Amino acid sequence: MQIKKNIAISDSGYIFNPGTGESFVLNPIGKDILELLKEHKSYEEISASIGNQYNVAPPTFEKDYYDFLNTLRKNHLVEDND
Repeated sequence: MQIKKNIAISDSGYIFNPGTGESFVLNPIGKDILELLKEHKSYEEISASIGNQYNVAPPTFEKDYYDFLNTLRKNHLVEDND
């Protein structure tokens, strides 16, 4: 999965989709996950990084991570790598 190339992301976690005109604001964890996705990190790398940084239990992270990815898909912010 990768962030669409036309999506603008600010350092503060503000996202703008010029294709739809919609904008979104991420919390710090969401912003960090998006940055790790941009770096093409694996699920395992993202889980370890977020788990260590924010003290998130693996089962909680897994559920929230996949919910977050579904939200990104629903809002047309990412492309799945086939």
